[in-house]
Amino acid sequence: MTTPPRRARRSADARQAPVVLDDISKQIIEQLQMDGRKPYAAIGKAVGLSEAAVRQRVQRLLDAGVMQIVAVTDPLMLGFPRQAMIAVKCDGDLERVADELASLEEIDYVVLTAGSVDIIVEVVCEDDQHLLEILGKIRGIPSVRATETFVYLKLRKETYSWGTR
Repeated sequence: MTTPPRRARRSADARQAPVVLDDISKQIIEQLQMDGRKPYAAIGKAVGLSEAAVRQRVQRLLDAGVMQIVAVTDPLMLGFPRQAMIAVKCDGDLERVADELASLEEIDYVVLTAGSVDIIVEVVCEDDQHLLEILGKIRGIPSVRATETFVYLKLRKETYSWGTR
């Protein structure tokens, strides 16, 4: 399986204050992490609320950007056998470069990092030629000075059930 749309992952600025959740909202999130299609009535029974109250809380959590409910696909089953993480070193305005990388349709994950590289992106490709084309687009961005590609050979673990705090 591949990751959910990366927009679901920490799309908010990391400096933004975290949303404070009560225990019931945390339990609702954990129920949905186990099964995103679980009926609101069943969630309500598990957490001690009515179906309507669960529906309202879920909508508030969605509206606040705390979570998304998405279908996670397997890229191999959809004809995308090549996945890779690409480390990018660049000069100048990292935010501008990250925005330009994020605008590329083939890139589904962009994160600014601390360490030996400035930005990491993830791509899902049709084949190695497609990966080369994407690398060409990335290297064509004026501020990009180097890339290093890590081709995925085998997925060992992928989970989104980190729970709540």
